[in-house]
Amino acid sequence: MKSKKNLVFLGMMGSGKSSIGSLIAKKLQLNFIDIDNVIENELGLSIKKIFETKSENYFRKFEEKTTLKKLKSISTVISLGGGAFSNKEIRKEVIKNHISFWLNWSDDILLNRIKNSKKRPLAFNSSENEIIDLIKKRSNIYSKALYKIECDNLTKNEIVKEILKIYETH
Repeated sequence: MKSKKNLVFLGMMGSGKSSIGSLIAKKLQLNFIDIDNVIENELGLSIKKIFETKSENYFRKFEEKTTLKKLKSISTVISLGGGAFSNKEIRKEVIKNHISFWLNWSDDILLNRIKNSKKRPLAFNSSENEIIDLIKKRSNIYSKALYKIECDNLTKNEIVKEILKIYETH
């Protein structure tokens, strides 16, 4: 009997939570939920536009409500937004009731993936040092995930295989 717990992916923006999560969901024949996509669809705005027109604070409150609601799903693969795990309520729920995977990458790889992205409001107006500070700060929080996947030297398929191996033995 498979676990009724959700598989939850967390990590920095650009860490592959959505692409890895959707591949895992396909392999396990489970539903996939990308929290950022849910928020964008519900509000009819991109994350960037939400930050610009409504504020980061508004986004974080909406993200908390949406994430906690979606975490009530059963046997689902969920990709959290990059900052969601910083929220104490979300973190508590994920740690207590779900199987969490931190997709960890070196600072350099993450920096190259996100520094020029216009879609990522926290990175777009930040210097490289500010982005590195954000990565360090969030890494302390991400380290509370149940499993840490070191992704630097792995292909997407190898990351998926490693996660599936862990999930099968969980």
